[in-house]
Amino acid sequence: MRWFRTISDIDSRIQCTPKRFADDTKLSGAVDSLEGRDAIQRDLGRLEEWDHVNLMKFIKAKCRVLHLGRSSPQYQYRLGDEWIERSPTEK
Repeated sequence: MRWFRTISDIDSRIQCTPKRFADDTKLSGAVDSLEGRDAIQRDLGRLEEWDHVNLMKFIKAKCRVLHLGRSSPQYQYRLGDEWIERSPTEK
């Protein structure tokens, strides 16, 4: 399926909030239920599909999950077949 043409096409398929600056992409969303977790995981899958279709590569070793809030569920996410590490802080 080749529905991604440019990086800006991602916005039309992503439910969460994407932020891009130069070669950096951040995906954010509120997760207070399994549905929220599933939405972020689906969007990560769409990003993975975008990089495959456009012959690009996310540097998975640089990907991190940042959980905000003391009661935030500590869900795990993956990009492709690799689990994304958690990070206590982010720049």
